[in-house]
Amino acid sequence: MHNGTEAGKSFDEAALKRRRTLLIVAGSIIVVILLAVAFVPLALGGLFGNGVKTEGIDESRLKAADTPLDGHWEVSSRPGPNGSSAGFTFFEILPGQEKVTSGSTEGVSGSADIEAGTLTAGEITVDMTNLTSDSDVRDSNVRRKILHTDQFPEATFRVTEPADVSQVPNDGSVAKVELTGEMTIHGETNTVTHEFDVARSGSSLIVAGDVPINRADYGVESPEFVAAKIDEQGEVNIRLNMHQ
Repeated sequence: MHNGTEAGKSFDEAALKRRRTLLIVAGSIIVVILLAVAFVPLALGGLFGNGVKTEGIDESRLKAADTPLDGHWEVSSRPGPNGSSAGFTFFEILPGQEKVTSGSTEGVSGSADIEAGTLTAGEITVDMTNLTSDSDVRDSNVRRKILHTDQFPEATFRVTEPADVSQVPNDGSVAKVELTGEMTIHGETNTVTHEFDVARSGSSLIVAGDVPINRADYGVESPEFVAAKIDEQGEVNIRLNMHQ
C-alpha cells in the first residue's frame, strides 16, 4: 500500500509539472504574439510611412504686420508656427502600391531685399545633409544613394528677376507672388518659375510653396532598391520665416 501511494503521488507531481510547463510555454507564445501585434505596425510605418513634409503657411497662426515691407530680410531659424523648413516629396513605388513620402530639414538660411515694394534680390540655402523623414533606413538611402549629400551637401534657390510684392497685405492674409530663379540640386541648376504664398505676420515675412520638379533634370537617379523605387516627378517644399 505504501508503494502504491508513493507511485500515485509521483504521478500527480509529474502531471502537475507538465501542466505548469505547458502554461509557461503558452504564456510565452501569447506574449510573443502580443509584442508582434504591437511592433509590426510600427516597423511598417517606419519603412513605408508618409514621412515628414514641410507644409505651407498655417493661416490660423497669422496676425497683422507690425514691420515695414521694405528692407533686408534674413531667414530665421527660430522654432515655432510657420518656422523655416525645406524638403522634398516624391512618389515611392513599392511592390503592388504607390505611396507619397516626404523628408525635410530646418537647416535653411538666406536673405531677401525689398525696395519700394519690389523684391530685388533673394537667395536661400538648404543643408541637405540633415534631411529626415520617418525612417532611418530611407534617410540613409536618400542621402547616400540618391542625393549624394557627401558630394552635394547644399541645395540653393536664387531669385533672378525682380518681383512685385507691394500687393502683399499687412493684415495677416496670404497673397500670391510669382518668383523666377535658379534652383540648384545635386550640382545641377535649372530655371524655375513658380507662384508662392506670401504673408506678413507681426515682424515676419513668410514665403511658402511646393515647387514641382523632375529629378532627372537634376541628375538625381533612383537606384534599384529591393523594396522601393522613386518616381521621377516630385516637389520641393519650401517655407521661409524671415525677419529684418
